[in-house]
Amino acid sequence: MSKTSGDNISDSIKVSDKVLNLQKDAWFLFTSVASPDAVNLGQGFPDDPPSDHIKEIVARAISEPECNQYAPPKGRLHARQTLANTFGPLFNRTLDPETEIIVTAGASEGLTDLFAAFLDHGDHAILIEPFYDQYVANITMNGGVPIYVPLRPTGDPTQNISSREWKIDIDELRSKITKKTKLIVFNNPHNPTGKVFSREEMMEIGKIAQEFNLLVISDEYDRYCYAPDVFERFATLPEMWERTITVGDSGKTFGTTGWCVGWLIGPKYLIAAALNAHTRIVFCVNSPLQEAIAILLDEINHKEYFDQKISEYSSKREKLMFALSSIGIPYTIPQGSYFILANTSKIQIPLDYEFPEDFINKPRDFKFCYWLAKEIGIIAIPPSEFYSQKHKYLVENFVRFAFCKSDETLELAAKALIMLKPYIKKC
Repeated sequence: MSKTSGDNISDSIKVSDKVLNLQKDAWFLFTSVASPDAVNLGQGFPDDPPSDHIKEIVARAISEPECNQYAPPKGRLHARQTLANTFGPLFNRTLDPETEIIVTAGASEGLTDLFAAFLDHGDHAILIEPFYDQYVANITMNGGVPIYVPLRPTGDPTQNISSREWKIDIDELRSKITKKTKLIVFNNPHNPTGKVFSREEMMEIGKIAQEFNLLVISDEYDRYCYAPDVFERFATLPEMWERTITVGDSGKTFGTTGWCVGWLIGPKYLIAAALNAHTRIVFCVNSPLQEAIAILLDEINHKEYFDQKISEYSSKREKLMFALSSIGIPYTIPQGSYFILANTSKIQIPLDYEFPEDFINKPRDFKFCYWLAKEIGIIAIPPSEFYSQKHKYLVENFVRFAFCKSDETLELAAKALIMLKPYIKKC
């Protein structure tokens, strides 16, 4: 038997192709290059700490003996009952906590459950670009093939435009459907454009799903929508409950993204398949944090809570938009979510600027975000990360900023953005 030294272990044990082919993502690249002092408008997590009340609820949950053991695979009963009580009215129906809800390890694990449950090798999954980058890896690692249909800005992106002006071509969507197509992944409010799909747009997508007997996975990770726009849930459309599974997560709701407590809601025959996959992927989810989320959902007045959160985020959105406008940088005005796409085409990166190897062959938005982090001290995310290779050109002049940050962080960002003025091309 041959022996292999530790230094050569990478040559002797083959990594699977599905992992070997995964590239370093934007989160890895920008976490590693950014200064600790940089203003982080990259990742979509609040930088205000959870309230003392939330911390007390976690302590209360941990003190319960049964909360420190395995939870049922479908989730703690209290959590499922509370989710049923919370979301039933939003879906205009009575939800059965026993058969129509699963508690998951965040939205990402819930999505993995669904791709495992409904995709056989070679099945197609339609993704509307830009998309949450985890979608592709979760699909391909479960044997599926992602098929891409982009949103395109229909207005002049060198001027301020509304996120409603990012449009999907329904005929293009229809043209991508084949006998291998199994499902459509739909994200609303949309990350990173901030688009809130209109009922008419959703109905057109729903008609295609019905015509071709497709499952719709509706990723509704938050419910932040700014007046006068209205957020509607895909499963509430006519005849869509029967073919829709809704993915949700508590992290964006309570500012606790590290807890990773999410859920799946849908008809029992679809949820049963997802539960089979979920049980084999994680078996069960962190028990005390499930209980803490259940207590929080029980205790809050939902209308007051979300009205307050939307008011807070609306104010933060205005702060960041004002900072961008003050230096002449156009942007997409988000109808929902807490992200803004800014157009950087007016900003000239020095021609002789040197980029590290990981960035040399990347699109312009990657290079811009690297330069922005290193020289200006602001972390942003390049949105081409959320597009297929064919369509990356659509957003090479954009960057994504997250405004779910403290007012102090947004003020620091506004001051740092002023440093861009010398680099803005004069028209």
